[in-house]
Amino acid sequence: MTLFKKSSLAAMTLAISAIGTGVAHAECGDVTIAEMNWASAQAAARVDAFILKHGYGCNAETVPGDTMPTATSMSEKASPDIAPELWMNAVTEPIERAVAQKRLEIAGNVLEDPAKNAGEGWWVPRYMVEKNPALSTIAGIKKNVGLFKDPEDPSKGRVVGCPSGWACQITTQNLFKAYDMESAGFNLVDPGSGAALAGAIFKAYNRGEGVLAYYWAPTALLSKLDMVRVDLGNFDAKEFTDCTAIANCPNPKPNSFPVPEIKTVVATDFAKRSPAAMAYLKARVWSAKDFGSVLEFMEKEQANGQVAAEWFLQNRPDAWSKWVPADVAAKVKAAL
Repeated sequence: MTLFKKSSLAAMTLAISAIGTGVAHAECGDVTIAEMNWASAQAAARVDAFILKHGYGCNAETVPGDTMPTATSMSEKASPDIAPELWMNAVTEPIERAVAQKRLEIAGNVLEDPAKNAGEGWWVPRYMVEKNPALSTIAGIKKNVGLFKDPEDPSKGRVVGCPSGWACQITTQNLFKAYDMESAGFNLVDPGSGAALAGAIFKAYNRGEGVLAYYWAPTALLSKLDMVRVDLGNFDAKEFTDCTAIANCPNPKPNSFPVPEIKTVVATDFAKRSPAAMAYLKARVWSAKDFGSVLEFMEKEQANGQVAAEWFLQNRPDAWSKWVPADVAAKVKAAL
């Protein structure tokens, strides 16, 4: 009799457990997650997919995405359900309109302190700024052209710009002109490719040489190297839209790069269907250190987003377990 009771109790416990899991799965249901075509967004999407699937019982899958098409699809069709890393500057209007119409919700920032840890800029090594604090400003750099010698033209300084065909080539050319860098003695150099751009910065940094270059964060390179973003002055949104970002603008004025807004955007239907999962997305804010470690791993191991996500979940439980309740963390760890 005792054995029967114990067996019945065990069976009942398993049944209740299965029912509970089924309910959680039904509440969350099918979830599509936009996986953008750059490293940080790929890793972020795969981390979200793993946690939502194994921690919250969602039938989560990633779908290919990119900033403009994903924003358009989400604002018009509320699909996919989640964009883990959406750079808002280029798509603010349609997203804000969809939020006002209650089709979409903003879960929050992807990265801690995005004004500090993300975005475009002109960068110099910190070791240069420590020797000469004036090099943290564009005015100070123009007065010290000799510290940034162009290897191909040693009588001039060098700004390593963007490869041909990149949007940042236009902004960098206009800022170079706006700050009259040529008259100050600088050449603007096209590195030829993204790899060559990173290589030029890395080579100069490792040699302790002077380098002034365009780059952006979060990236593996800026996670590894201690670089300082040059203060280009105040950002003028109208000037940026009307001229700084326009090819061959005849009279660009001094300006800066926009402060990035990098948000997690969620379809309202999903947020209502699974409030627990939505709470996770609101809590999931990456530190620059953790994001950087993932990007460095991806670069070193030539890893895709899935491999990087599993590496992060296995090796940084102290980081991601803060985003979820203890029972969810236990499920994720068991799945790993």
